[in-house]
Amino acid sequence: MQLSTKHLLGIKDLPAVDISLILSTAAQFKEVLQRPIKKVPSLRDLTVVNLFYENSTRTRISFELAEKRLSADTINFAASGSSVSKGETLLDTVNNILSMKVDMVVMRHSASGAPHFLARHLPETAIINAGDGINEHPTQALLDAFSIKEKLGSLEGKKVVLIGDIMHSRVALSNIYLLKKMGAEVMLAGPPTLIPIHVKAALDVEVAYDLKKALQWCDVANVLRIQLERQNQVLFSSLREYNLAYGVSRKLLDSIGKEIVIMHPGPINRGVEIDSDVADGRDSIILQQVENGVAVRMAVLYLLSGRKGDS
Repeated sequence: MQLSTKHLLGIKDLPAVDISLILSTAAQFKEVLQRPIKKVPSLRDLTVVNLFYENSTRTRISFELAEKRLSADTINFAASGSSVSKGETLLDTVNNILSMKVDMVVMRHSASGAPHFLARHLPETAIINAGDGINEHPTQALLDAFSIKEKLGSLEGKKVVLIGDIMHSRVALSNIYLLKKMGAEVMLAGPPTLIPIHVKAALDVEVAYDLKKALQWCDVANVLRIQLERQNQVLFSSLREYNLAYGVSRKLLDSIGKEIVIMHPGPINRGVEIDSDVADGRDSIILQQVENGVAVRMAVLYLLSGRKGDS
């Protein structure tokens, strides 16, 4: 089987059957990662460029490791040390790279829609969106879904709350699209200033401004980072006030009296959106998310390559 699309630009237009195929393929690759020899020849002789115009640690390393586990040749590109700083355009940069016979591009960019722009101009090269502006982050949503499914057995019927800075979060949008397609119920929780006004009607999700009520409702809490670098105005009084009202603490979880799966896409602002004893606690699957990210990205790269066998 193969995906119905040449690129992975987002979850919004990705059919549920493609999501299921990625998740099932990721499960096979996770088994590969448990072996003494963790490398397979699936993408041998293919060249992948990691084109990162924004800072990244987890996503970039995860993609690079996935590529190496698949035996692909990998080129890492960082805008800060390239001709971009001299004024070179995005399309010129990519055309120059592709003239070197590159097969796939993994791209992160601060401008929403940048990977879609590439895909229109370079239709024969597989483009994977590693995060574009405040639009989408599809592989994060896929690894989150994989982690929930691994922990709880399925996505259908599960209640998932996304907590925090919804307005600036590409992770939130991709998660909403994916979870609803796969039959989960979704709620958004946080201060009114960080949740878009029309999101409830536009995306058919529940909204809560009371964190305790949201946690009482859910099976899974995915806690999002407060993205101060994207906020161009004051949206809450202070980080301390935010933590008191919307920080996920051990005391709060103990007061609810039920087990909730705790997730976070990283990087974590400890003591702001989540306390350390929760992030490192018994209910947390944050490190499993990081581990699963490699298997999920291996699956995406493999399926988009069009290769058969060797998995």
